[in-house]
Amino acid sequence: MPTIPIPKKILARQHEITADFTRLVHAHVDDLVAGRATEALEIRDFAGQLCIHPTHLSNTLKLTTGEAPCAIYERKLVSVSKELLSNPRQSVAEVAARLTYDPSNFTKFFKRFVGSTPRQYREELWAQQRAEVG
Repeated sequence: MPTIPIPKKILARQHEITADFTRLVHAHVDDLVAGRATEALEIRDFAGQLCIHPTHLSNTLKLTTGEAPCAIYERKLVSVSKELLSNPRQSVAEVAARLTYDPSNFTKFFKRFVGSTPRQYREELWAQQRAEVG
C-alpha cells in the first residue's frame, strides 16, 4: 500500500506545536525554580495553553520527536534537578520542594532517571570536583 505524503501545512503545524510545547515546559520549570510557580503543571495544562486536546499533543510529539510529552517534561526536570543539587547550600529537601515534590517522591523520581539518589548524585559530583582540584 503506497504511503500518502503529509501536506507541508500539517507538518509545519506539528513542528510548531512541538516547539511551543518545549518552550512552555522550559518556561514553567524556570518558573518553578524561581518561585514564580508553586504547582507543577500536567500535560493537560500544557495542552490547554496550546488550545489543543492532550491526546493531540501526545500524538503530535510522538510523531515529531518519538517521545511522549511527559518524557520531555521529565528530562527538563532531571536536568534542572542536577543543576540545583550542585549547589551545596541547598538541601535535597529544598531542591525537592522547589520542584514541587516531597523529598521521598523526589528521591524516587530522580533515582528512576539518573540511577542514583539525589544524595548519592551530589556526593559523586563533589567527589569528582575534589578529584579535579587535587
